[in-house]
Amino acid sequence: MSETTTTSTSIDHFLASICGRHGTSGWAPGAVLDAVVPGWRFSANGADAIEAQFRSWFRDPGSLEELRRQPTTTGEVVEFTVTWVENGVPHATRQVHVLDLDAEGRIAHDHMWCGGRWPATLLAQMEAAGNAG
Repeated sequence: MSETTTTSTSIDHFLASICGRHGTSGWAPGAVLDAVVPGWRFSANGADAIEAQFRSWFRDPGSLEELRRQPTTTGEVVEFTVTWVENGVPHATRQVHVLDLDAEGRIAHDHMWCGGRWPATLLAQMEAAGNAG
């Protein structure tokens, strides 16, 4: 009988939470989220506060339509488009996260930029204008 083991990294857990699958947190206890969202910038401090923010942003099950991961000397840059259905309406968002890891491989700092939350009507307008994809 053989046994297969899979190692999930903090960034794998991060990506799962983006898709609404919240479980094991990959955040360091003193982690910092520095978020730039349309018309605003704010920060959240500590694993619990960041996890609560992610649970509110990514509460609905979603799918990563685009994903690019680029390792850095301190962590990884993650760029993605995630889609989901909210109250029966398809939505999408595009984000970039520059993630720095601590010595244990947990996310210590997330520098995040979000293009916005787009409902189906706006996505259709972007597609018609040739600006999507």
